[in-house]
Amino acid sequence: NTIDQTSIIYSVGVGSEITFDLSLIARYGVTVHAFDPTPRSIAWIEKQALPDKFMFHSIGVADYDGEALFHPPQNPTFVSYSLVSEKIIKSGSDTVSAPVHAPVYRLSSIMEQLRHPKIDLLKLDIEGAEYSVIEDLLDQSLPVNQILIEFHHRFSSIGVGKTREAIHLLNEAGYRIFHVSDLGEEYSFLKSS
Repeated sequence: NTIDQTSIIYSVGVGSEITFDLSLIARYGVTVHAFDPTPRSIAWIEKQALPDKFMFHSIGVADYDGEALFHPPQNPTFVSYSLVSEKIIKSGSDTVSAPVHAPVYRLSSIMEQLRHPKIDLLKLDIEGAEYSVIEDLLDQSLPVNQILIEFHHRFSSIGVGKTREAIHLLNEAGYRIFHVSDLGEEYSFLKSS
């Protein structure tokens, strides 16, 4: 199944990196639905000159509908907040932002709201929340053809065992790995028909 201008693309966890999203729009003429509820990402997006086919939604994705507490990055120059709280070590005059509350929705709820019967390509870079989102997506047998995931097993509170378990669940559901980054954190899966 190839990508064309009718494909439904979800890019979850924008941060301040949309190179991939913009290249999909330029190459295939697709509309990309991008999601990120965190303040630094929203502020960054507002300053960008974006094509009409880049649709930004200031909501997060989780395994439930409601509100979630997003923890700031340990490094105050970084953009990516996380649902996973890592220990924050303050040194000297470094000030760490407070956590923020933001709306989150299940993928199924978002698909329903946007009237999307399927997702052709789902990109997840959600700082440790990917494990519960994958389980929820699989539990509901959502029609997602291709999944690109950045796993965050480097977080001390997660570990590589959770990534192995997630890959096993994806394999059991018919997803096959077609690419792994050199760092071993970004995995690309394709649903076998």
